[in-house]
Amino acid sequence: MPHNLDLILTLTGGLTAALFLGFITHRLKLSPIVGYLLAGIMVGPFTPGFVANYDIASQSAEIGVILLMFGVGLHFRIKDLMAVRHVAIPGAIVQIVVATVLGAFATKMFGWSWSAGIVFGMAISVASTVVLTRVLADNRALHTPTGHVAVGWLIVEDLFTILVLVILPAVFAGGAAGAVGGSVWGTLGIAMLKLALFIVFTFTIGQKVIPLFLGYVARTGSRELFTLSVLVLALGIAVGAAKLFGASMALGAFLAGMIVGQSDFSSRAGAEALPMRDAFAVLFFVSVGMLFDPAAIREGWPLMLVTIAIVLVGKPIAAMIVVLALKRPLRAALSISVALAQVGEFSFILAALATSLKILPAEAMNALVITSIISITLNPLLYQAVEPAVRWLEARNILSPAKPAQSVPNSFEKDRNKDHVVVIGYGPVGRTVSRILAENAIQPLVIEMNIDTVRKLNAEGTQALYGDASQMEILCSAKLEDAAGLIISSSTAECAAIIKAAKAVNPNVRILTRSVYLNESETLRKAGADAIFSSEGEVALSMAHYLMEQLGATDDQMDRERDRVHNDLFKSI
Repeated sequence: MPHNLDLILTLTGGLTAALFLGFITHRLKLSPIVGYLLAGIMVGPFTPGFVANYDIASQSAEIGVILLMFGVGLHFRIKDLMAVRHVAIPGAIVQIVVATVLGAFATKMFGWSWSAGIVFGMAISVASTVVLTRVLADNRALHTPTGHVAVGWLIVEDLFTILVLVILPAVFAGGAAGAVGGSVWGTLGIAMLKLALFIVFTFTIGQKVIPLFLGYVARTGSRELFTLSVLVLALGIAVGAAKLFGASMALGAFLAGMIVGQSDFSSRAGAEALPMRDAFAVLFFVSVGMLFDPAAIREGWPLMLVTIAIVLVGKPIAAMIVVLALKRPLRAALSISVALAQVGEFSFILAALATSLKILPAEAMNALVITSIISITLNPLLYQAVEPAVRWLEARNILSPAKPAQSVPNSFEKDRNKDHVVVIGYGPVGRTVSRILAENAIQPLVIEMNIDTVRKLNAEGTQALYGDASQMEILCSAKLEDAAGLIISSSTAECAAIIKAAKAVNPNVRILTRSVYLNESETLRKAGADAIFSSEGEVALSMAHYLMEQLGATDDQMDRERDRVHNDLFKSI
């Protein structure tokens, strides 16, 4: 019983502190990650007041790491990387090398071993996915050429980190670190063989079994079972990778996400996994913050300053030089380099593994936490300063004015009209609406909860997504922010929730919706619908028209009666 109470107290205290400080940092226009790290410091053993149980927090954080990696795999698209490979791949490699070398030489001055310094340098070479995408989205740069290069750059960094997570245990675990060269290479070779077998097994068996399994569950129509299936797949494959193949759970979760991401279930799986991922990811950052000792600043400030300098100065300069060397404009070079000038979740995942393997000393995590807090706090401010700096250079003829960046279609948007219309539901009304849109050169994009219908539409060339349209993740996958309109063609109890989610994604989108009853119209209007078509009202109009026709009324009489009935029924709509 005391243990259960300790569990509840740790989760409640940690999440409450994260909520409070996350809200404050959000109001300050900063990343909530800063708040979560500060929450960890607040409930950690080095500050007065409530102290959470670190063992319990770290165990919960393991689930957060698995779900974070699953999410990375879910959104990984090799074609997106290939589209910007000429800049992203060499740029990321050079920046990783520079940060690793700077980190190794800097820590050597503090008495660290070369292996510890190299791993620390690798940890600070990786930027935060959450922070980068948030900064780009807030500045409307995510779907520009610069944004695509930055995201592709980040994909390379993520893949590099995953590779390091696989190699480190093989080299340093089980005494391999102290072995002579042949033993190390032998251990590494066996580990790589197991890894290759795991990847082959996952992609040959998993690509056939996982979609079949999810398809069977989806046809039950149970949202709870589908959510549970996604969670079981992420955790099950991660644990299987560790237990059966000796690979890292992070890699297993990443590969599971990749397989699901290539199926028709990618959007819905992402939407269903998002709340779980966010909750456990918060605990991950809280557990990292708990390791930070504020008293360590007194003695460890030189290392912290050096680490901050590498992240905020060394990494951006290396990135800017590479981008300029590849003949990209200074505006793009500044934007990309500044966006990547921070560290986040992958840095902590790598550092936590290295600490558990006794590679990194305790002061490494202190330096990482303070660097993360400062770099993530400054990152949005530095990015917003890029455009004024460029304009200042242009005004003094130091830099030639550049053309505004144009949006670039990603892999999902291939060859589509930008002004597409999202259609929710593909019943008789949805089919009719989609046909009329297509015949008028407007691309419909259908969101449907019937997986067989989604597969059929995609096979016929009509873009369709499987998922619940009341979830913002699904609407974002449908690129609603670029859509000309949203049509809710099916009568659903979640109609108001869909409208509110749609307005949150794109406040200016025009929304047409159905309702079953006339008295629902006012609620839908307040939610943000522009036009509402009630099944009850349309049936009344049709019956009135038929009745008048049967009674021998003239066309004029029928028109007047239809107008009167229409005004009576729809005057509030």
